[in-house]
Order: sequence, then C-alpha cells, then structure tokens
Amino acid sequence: MNYAIDALLDQPVILLLVLAIGAGIGITVEKFFSGIEMEKRRAYWRGRKTGMKREPQKAPAIKGVPASTTETAAEQLKRVMNASFKARPLLNKPERRLLGVIDQALTDHSPGWRAMGQVSLGEILWSEDKAAFWAINAKRVDLLIVDADCQPLYAVEFQGTGHHTGDETAARDAVKKEALRRAGIGFVEVVSGDTPAEVREMVRKLIGKVDR
Repeated sequence: MNYAIDALLDQPVILLLVLAIGAGIGITVEKFFSGIEMEKRRAYWRGRKTGMKREPQKAPAIKGVPASTTETAAEQLKRVMNASFKARPLLNKPERRLLGVIDQALTDHSPGWRAMGQVSLGEILWSEDKAAFWAINAKRVDLLIVDADCQPLYAVEFQGTGHHTGDETAARDAVKKEALRRAGIGFVEVVSGDTPAEVREMVRKLIGKVDR
C-alpha cells in the first residue's frame, strides 16, 4: 500500500488524475442521494397540496332521504342525459274535474283565492325538527287552496275508489293530516261519489270559516 502511494507521489499527473476521478465519483454519488431526497420532499408536498384541495361537495346523506340526493349535480346530469323522459299530466281525469269545480266555486265566492295541484308539503310547511321535516318533505296533496297572498288555507285530497288499499296508505295520509293540522292548515277529503253541487257547497263553507 505504501509503495503504491509513493509511486503516485512520484508521478503528480497520475495523482491529480486519480484525485479528480475520485472527486467526480463522490459528486455523482452525492447528487444521486440528493436527488432521491429531493424527490421524497416533492412527493410529500404534492400529497399536502392534494389533501388541501377541496373536493366537490356532496349533499349530506340524511337518514330517510333517497340516496340519489347525495349525488353531485354533475352525477345527476349524467344520469339525466342517459335517460329518456316523457311529459305526463299533472292531474288525472277525476282530479282535473274536481279542480275545475273548485276553481269555479272560488271564482264565485272568493275571487282572490285559487286552487293549485299536486303541491309538495315541503313547499308549504317547515319545521326545525329536521327528521320530521324530511318525513313530510316529499309528500304531496292533490289540491291546495290558497288566498290572494298564496298563503295555504286548505289541503284537498281526492279519495277515488280503492284509495285506502292498505295500512301503509292510511299511515301516509295520517302523516299528512297531522303535519297540516299542526301548521294550522285545513284538510278536507272529497270522495268519488261527491257531486259537483256538494263540492261547491263544501268550498262555500270553507270560505265562510276563514271570513268569520
């Protein structure tokens, strides 16, 4: 070993060359490990930035609400674009006849009032109890009588033949009745056997209750 070192000292050019090669190797190795460390840091900060980005907000999943309400607008649009739709009547034939009779009775006895069809309870009722609100939100009444300021006065349900076909239907009607009662909105039922004259008389009496 000492002999090899002495030989290099006797030939300074070779010594300088060996030192230069060693330095080059050392620099290369250092750059290699520095590169690895730098990439680790970059990966760390990329992860931080990704975590800081806000993801698209979805509607909160609420117990008792269909899962579709948790979809983003973009997801809902995709579903709609992949589906076909057809228009359908807002009211069936018996309901349309009933609406015509009620409209005429309102025109005759209280021109400022009007009747509207298939009104969602979520549009006319509100509760601070979120669970109770979602229980009635999607339920509808067949017809709704409102005053000149569109304040709801009476919900009108048409009970056709076979309406109460089971306990579930009766329970749904009970939910609507109770929610409307608690909000101070009247609830009346018209059955398929009621005549137009009977419906007009019913409307006249409803108007009289409010006017008193």
